[in-house]
Amino acid sequence: KFEEIRAGYLTYIETLLRLAGDRNAAAGAKAILALETSLAEKHWDRARNRDRELTYNLKNVAELESLMPAFSWSRFIRSASAERTPAVVVRQPDYLPALNSALQQTSLPVLKQYMTFKLLDSYAGVLSRDFVDAHFAFRGRTLSGLEEQRPRWKRGVTATEGALGEVAGRLYVEQHFRPEQKARMQELVDNLIAAFRQGIDELEWMGPETKAEAQAKLARFNVKIGYPDRWRDYSALEVRSGDAAGNAMRANQFGHNRMVDRLGKPIDRDEWGMTPQTVNAYYSSTMNEIVFPAAILQPPFFNMEADDAVNYGAIGAVIGHEISHGFDDQGRRSDGEGNLRDWWTETDNAAFQERANRLVEHYNAFSPIAGMNVNGRVGLGENIGDLSGLAVAYKAYRISLNGQEAPVIEGFTGDQRFFMGWAQIWRILWREEALRQQLLTGPHSPGEYRVTGVLRNMPEFYAAFGVKEGDGMYLPPEQRVKIW
Repeated sequence: KFEEIRAGYLTYIETLLRLAGDRNAAAGAKAILALETSLAEKHWDRARNRDRELTYNLKNVAELESLMPAFSWSRFIRSASAERTPAVVVRQPDYLPALNSALQQTSLPVLKQYMTFKLLDSYAGVLSRDFVDAHFAFRGRTLSGLEEQRPRWKRGVTATEGALGEVAGRLYVEQHFRPEQKARMQELVDNLIAAFRQGIDELEWMGPETKAEAQAKLARFNVKIGYPDRWRDYSALEVRSGDAAGNAMRANQFGHNRMVDRLGKPIDRDEWGMTPQTVNAYYSSTMNEIVFPAAILQPPFFNMEADDAVNYGAIGAVIGHEISHGFDDQGRRSDGEGNLRDWWTETDNAAFQERANRLVEHYNAFSPIAGMNVNGRVGLGENIGDLSGLAVAYKAYRISLNGQEAPVIEGFTGDQRFFMGWAQIWRILWREEALRQQLLTGPHSPGEYRVTGVLRNMPEFYAAFGVKEGDGMYLPPEQRVKIW
């Protein structure tokens, strides 16, 4: 299968070069593939590349040029208008010498072809039909198993909202986001944070010193719901009718200029990293913030008309997931200010690692495709987020009942509806190509395992549905994992 993908990629490279008028497209494609293969072999694996400490390496210009003397870093930084940068973070320092060797050993014509291909690949979607079709044939059909392209107007909408995200976001909020939705979401977030705070106090494996640090970090969480308080100004971005490629390039330059302009200035903690129309949420370890765009506040994640059990099991678990990212295997390495700092005692660190390693083993055993397993180490942060997020959502839900039991609705108890809410948000059908790509490149476990991988560790799920030994989702109590 991978040989087929590799062959498809070679054809794609050659096609773009040929469409650009390169008479040596076939030879150039082979040289580019060989170059990328050699560079890929020098990259760290995915597990190592998500380690916040290993990937935080500050280097000044002199150090960069020592690691990679064949490349003029000072000239590159000047051309990027980033002279105010005293140092940069190099995620993989030992990759730079390998890249240096590649630059020295690769001919100038091949380097030109490589840069040409990367540029064309980036903008193929807004070029002429031949480029668009070639891009889809590889990235859509070969990699993801898509049978046909989305209609042109939908691709246009995607391009527009990608370039003018907060312009589109403002329109979305005005038409589709009600004040009562934001108020209800704020209430749920407050309840989840309170439940997480209580959960920290109740942890049996963590000592008082580390608990105090965890509570201090939680108290510093910055919560953003719906949309930014201050909308982005796009007046410096020139948009020309009939110039799709130019508009895309100017949008990228606009974004670059915005970032460069902020160098050396105070951090803007009010800025959003997602647009309001994005159906997603995120936690930022460097900002210590949890962000919930307006568009996620709709079914199946959130429903103003649904009962609390379903909402706590759905959007409540998403809230808990993002909170938990602040305390997962990487998030726990930052403090409440977003600084990389070890605030764990050795004993508590060892206790955390023991639980995390058992969770890794759980997910490593899942095999969505014959011969391919979930990577429990790469997905550890997301799986901790799922496990702890649902656990704290359940705690918050039970607290909200004030000691009472929820009514039975359509034959299901409150606890059953809670867990069904969790299962509903991860319903998905995969094409094998897309699933394969997810397993190889994505941090999240496939939806089925996000559900079952968590529920089999929660005693409350066993009680709600009468799960017993011999059932498919049964896991012996001594093998179950609880972290937060």
